[in-house]
Amino acid sequence: MNILANRMDRGFFKYQKEFEQKALDVLRSGWYVLGEEVAAFEKEFAEYTGSKYCVGLASGLDALWIAFRVLGISKGDEVIVQGNTYIASVMGITINGATPVFVEPDEYFSIDADKIEEKITSKTKAILVVHLYGIPTPMDKITALCKKYDLKLVEDCAQSHGATYNGKMTGTFGDIGCFSFYPSKNLGAFGDAGAVVVNDKGLADSFRMFRNYGSEKRYYNKVVGANSRLDELQAGLLRVRLKYMKDITAEKIAIAEKYNNELKNDMIILPKVPDKGTCVWHQYVIKCEERNRLMTYLNNQGIGTIIHYPIPPHLSEAYAYLKMKKGDLPITEKLADTVLSIPIYNGMTNDEQDYIISKINDFK
Repeated sequence: MNILANRMDRGFFKYQKEFEQKALDVLRSGWYVLGEEVAAFEKEFAEYTGSKYCVGLASGLDALWIAFRVLGISKGDEVIVQGNTYIASVMGITINGATPVFVEPDEYFSIDADKIEEKITSKTKAILVVHLYGIPTPMDKITALCKKYDLKLVEDCAQSHGATYNGKMTGTFGDIGCFSFYPSKNLGAFGDAGAVVVNDKGLADSFRMFRNYGSEKRYYNKVVGANSRLDELQAGLLRVRLKYMKDITAEKIAIAEKYNNELKNDMIILPKVPDKGTCVWHQYVIKCEERNRLMTYLNNQGIGTIIHYPIPPHLSEAYAYLKMKKGDLPITEKLADTVLSIPIYNGMTNDEQDYIISKINDFK
């Protein structure tokens, strides 16, 4: 058996007729940028998350860096963020000239709320929470800290579409929720796409202006903006998938529950979810002290895996100027050496799941 680490074709084939019809409708409409499909998706996704406003953008990274831009965070400012995240989270901060201040993660791969306050200084302007792998971050202490110190709260929800904490959707706890719709996401487009959700009309208007060259009216530019528009085709295709998000999410939860119940190997540590959280399982990430040997073993058995992520941002070449070294974030670095994402995607067969479970259980 040959099982890919991830595959998106089965998710397409399940709704193939609707996807293809929507693509034809958009192509035949003659309107391809900032039209009815974008407006409709923004309305529907805002309702889905429980937010007042959604603004479609070109990518998840754009959502992040533009978020800090419209909040006025820039050089000399500090933003607290967890160490164990994809580097795009940190780029959202540094593109604006601000400085990331790293905090170690908790047992849920989330920022450890108990370690945030000691990092707050007079330069701290915001906290960036990353709901990694589809696991919601426990938000109680974080929202309280933001209120106590008058800090902005931005959520990176690139992997947590539909995840909730205490009944509230990720992306709606703070000032701005940032989403990616990269094709591999639970709510994935067929190319790059992103969005933000907010409850403040002024912020929503700022995003709409900034994404379109800083222009509210054509050729009249109020600020130096960007070209970051969710296009009509991607918006239309996202609307199709959004209709089925309940089923898409339920399928991945069922696969994860099977893993939770049937993976039995003392060498493997399974992921945890906070008591008040519901996880959407963008990734199913296990930990193993002999991760590299496990990865090779599974590959030899025809099972693809991915490391999310092998190099923590603070040790990447891109951030050498921060002058951080190995050992500065030992928990983050330990995760980078032990985590492994095993296959979980829509359309997985029972046979594929059983095969993966059997081979992992047999690993010695």
